[in-house]
Amino acid sequence: MKILIVDDDDSLRTMLKDLCEKDGIEAEIAIDGQSGFNLFRKHDYDILIVDYHMPIMNGLELVQGIRLENQQIPILVLTEDDHQDVADAFRKAGATDFALKPVKELDIISRIHLHIQIANMRKRLESEEDVYSAKGISKGTLDAVAHFLKEHRGANSVDTISQGVGLAYPTVYRYLMYLLEEGQVKQVIGHQKIGRPKKLYKWYTN
Repeated sequence: MKILIVDDDDSLRTMLKDLCEKDGIEAEIAIDGQSGFNLFRKHDYDILIVDYHMPIMNGLELVQGIRLENQQIPILVLTEDDHQDVADAFRKAGATDFALKPVKELDIISRIHLHIQIANMRKRLESEEDVYSAKGISKGTLDAVAHFLKEHRGANSVDTISQGVGLAYPTVYRYLMYLLEEGQVKQVIGHQKIGRPKKLYKWYTN
């Protein structure tokens, strides 16, 4: 995990950097908005801490510039201004969170960890989406089939599931094969009085 701290206050930069590194988070610093923007464009960071009032490029301009290049990275803004118009301007620019100065150590490290958790969750979801896309699987369709099976705990035929989710038989069958391969669905044989045994599918529970 890597964080970029952009603030023209030397003592605050040092405090934040030491606080992060004591908590096992790698931290780099920049003394003004322009330097911070240049570093951001050269390196990969997981979260940014940005001061509002800085020379050359202020925090609002920095947030606006970053959002033109990256819509996802969490940006935590530090400011002494508790006016609503300032908060509104930063939110419109794309800031993720705010912390008022003087900064409290417990508050700021808690906020950092919260945004790290959110960022990690987003990365996992994006990774899952990449896997689904590579296999030609739509997460929405997969969720619909899985939801039906969870709600109808008995063994169901492909026809029954197809009618229940409103999808074509071949589509449902393909998604059932995917869930079967992932170990989330169990195939059972339904014995009928007339005709051959029928393959049925149920949500797998240990």
